[in-house]
Amino acid sequence: MATVNHAKNTDTDDQSLNKVLDKGGDVREGEELDAKAVSNWLRAQGVDIKGEPTVTQFSGGASNWTYRLQYEGEGASQDLILRRPPKGTKAKSAHDMVREYTVQKSLNDAYPYVPKMVALCTDEDVIGADFYVMERMEGIIPRANLPKGVDLDEAKTRALCTNVIDALVELHQVDYKEHPDLVSLGRGDGYCERQVSGWDKRYVKAKTPNVPSFALVRQWLGKHTPADSKTCLIHNDWRFDNVILDAADPTKVIGVLDWEMATLGDPLMDLGSALAYWIEADDNIIMQQSRRQPTHLKGMMTRNEVVAYYLKQTGLKIDNWTFYEVFGLFRLAGIVQQIYYRYYHKQTTNPAFKNFWIIVHVLHAKCLKLIAQYEGEALFTSHVQPHLQDMGVDAAMIEQLPSPLQAVIKGVLPKGYFAKSPQSPDE
Repeated sequence: MATVNHAKNTDTDDQSLNKVLDKGGDVREGEELDAKAVSNWLRAQGVDIKGEPTVTQFSGGASNWTYRLQYEGEGASQDLILRRPPKGTKAKSAHDMVREYTVQKSLNDAYPYVPKMVALCTDEDVIGADFYVMERMEGIIPRANLPKGVDLDEAKTRALCTNVIDALVELHQVDYKEHPDLVSLGRGDGYCERQVSGWDKRYVKAKTPNVPSFALVRQWLGKHTPADSKTCLIHNDWRFDNVILDAADPTKVIGVLDWEMATLGDPLMDLGSALAYWIEADDNIIMQQSRRQPTHLKGMMTRNEVVAYYLKQTGLKIDNWTFYEVFGLFRLAGIVQQIYYRYYHKQTTNPAFKNFWIIVHVLHAKCLKLIAQYEGEALFTSHVQPHLQDMGVDAAMIEQLPSPLQAVIKGVLPKGYFAKSPQSPDE
């Protein structure tokens, strides 16, 4: 099984494997870690380490900061990962280290893909924030593209895709009631309704003048919110770049990371949110440029195939999958817009966020297209399209966008969106 480009001798094999492993880089300026304070605290917890560690920082993830601590010493070598919130964080709920640590520790015996927890620190005097330490799981993290040297044919790509979905299915089968710390995560029935209402409010609060209001989408979601299909432990941020693959067999999942948003909720909402990131080979150029996982590769399932496979594996039934898909896209738009809001109001100068508003427009168009398909193109055009502007969907705003973006959005929007109507300012 030649999944990684191996050479003929063992030394070169080790070098090839080392190149594809996910490794940290230099610590970013302003994000330095007080390694001595951490080491002293670890020793106080009974962790067997000697000396001070080599510290590197992982580039993945836009939220919490992640460091690798490599301790070398006879009989005391340790390869550890430290996670902490970014500096200046005011809302612990958005970067809850205690929650993330507790979920993974609780899952240690129930779910084989969580790293082993070492210790949790809630004393901010140590490094200025809560943090936790876990053992490093060595492997490959599949980001927008697989690492150079990892060559999967179509069949193996399909196996990778299937294994990632199977790991999600397996998570949703965990009996959370056997773990008291997991039971306390949830708020009971009504998860779907709370999510729709919560993201509605978050989007309105984060809206800037250059993005659509999503009024029609928000109204449609509220009208079509289903009862919870069931309650289970959900990850809430399921993506390929949050899984670790076996370096010797990159189709095999060995770890799942980033549990800070895990909770008790509806598994179909978890799947819908995951598929919002699922960019296929024929999706528009804006979505391709924002892709964060290799779902465009030949052999990957389409979004529809993922849904069909998941339902077959779980036995769950749904009346309206469109709701979960639209919600996932709207939730992603809310996440993107919250980040862009900070850039728009000069709360951050990170240039990577400059054009996030464009993604929000495209996600809005995708939501409208799905709603039109659900309602029926003819019905949408005759009964909904004439009132789009009343609902905060402004065609004039789109006409003012750069031509390439207009072309993308017009290619996604329902037919007749730009048809003139009594409400059109062009009349």
